[in-house]
Amino acid sequence: MTKENDNRQIEFEAAAFRRLVQHLRERHDVQNIDMMNLAGFCRNCLSNWYREAAEAAGVALSKDQSREIVYGMSYDDWKEKYQAEASGAQKAAFEQNRPKE
Repeated sequence: MTKENDNRQIEFEAAAFRRLVQHLRERHDVQNIDMMNLAGFCRNCLSNWYREAAEAAGVALSKDQSREIVYGMSYDDWKEKYQAEASGAQKAAFEQNRPKE
């Protein structure tokens, strides 16, 4: 693969990431616990991956800063506006499906 192709791939990946983040910002009706139960990741995971990538590149980024990038607002504001209490069924599914470390 040429350097030009590598650069194009990075551009495409960045565009896909931006679209995913925008989609998640618009779909605040989709709860993180549902995403975890169905897909094995949520907005918090995405913000952690973003922070890890920044740190790997030598850029300091706090957990709160990376979450704000993904949520489009502070995590506390998002929780207050959009996060619903998880049902017993959601919590049970999370315990069954949660990533094992």
